[in-house]
Amino acid sequence: MVATRYMPKSLRALLRKCFFGILRHSLTQAAHEQNFFELAQRLARVVPNIGDQYSTFKIDTDFLSKKVRYQHAFQISLVERVIKEMSAPTIADIGDSSGTHIQYLTGLHPGRTIRCLSVNSDLQAVEKIRAKGLEAIHAHAEELERYNASADIFLCFETVEHLMNPAQFFHELSSKTQAKYLIITVPYVAKSRVGLHHIRYNRREGIGAETTHIFELSPEDLKLLVRHSGWRMFYDQIYRQYPQYGFWGITKSWWKRFDFEGFYGMILTRDDTWSSLYKDW
Repeated sequence: MVATRYMPKSLRALLRKCFFGILRHSLTQAAHEQNFFELAQRLARVVPNIGDQYSTFKIDTDFLSKKVRYQHAFQISLVERVIKEMSAPTIADIGDSSGTHIQYLTGLHPGRTIRCLSVNSDLQAVEKIRAKGLEAIHAHAEELERYNASADIFLCFETVEHLMNPAQFFHELSSKTQAKYLIITVPYVAKSRVGLHHIRYNRREGIGAETTHIFELSPEDLKLLVRHSGWRMFYDQIYRQYPQYGFWGITKSWWKRFDFEGFYGMILTRDDTWSSLYKDW
């Protein structure tokens, strides 16, 4: 980093372009290797523009577009494993920032009756979703009971790491709804850690729930937490942003340093075997 500080701007720009070009190739090779490439292409036909996916920044480069689209393909692949069991499912997307996943699912299943509800504590995100003609409520994930929000399938994509009390959140969904499935994805880390990176790096700008990770949990620790909170594993999978085989696997260390190696997904069903033993919910 010190060396690049003294480089001409044109050279720094070239190095940056090369860096993201390598990561872009890594993403595409990983998508092919994990069989998400074709699904990502289908999703792009359903929702061509994902530039407004987040409230805090725009998806405005080819690299970001591929990164987000392949991640979406992984998430939707989890939903596809269970949605066909139900003739007319109700799906609630907790932490939905743009309505994109709802659009994907209704677009992939034309003619089917699918009732969808988006939930977000960010009013800007809720208004953006409503502007697309979709149903959304302005609420914290932990407050769903107040809104009588229930569903056959709850989606919770990259939201758990932003919650103050994920165990209580899981237990509320398990004990106070009739959901058949809870599908979650989180950033993949091999070892659990507390996020709070703004404190770790002494960044004193204002923050909010959308941009702050509290707990970043490894798969093994997350499995324990969901069992404690009233769920059991139906299916799980790690999506990697780099291929495990071939030349582009060299990018693993770059992803680990500058972003995340990938994402971890779980399909859960309700089971109070362990949560019923805990007396202080």
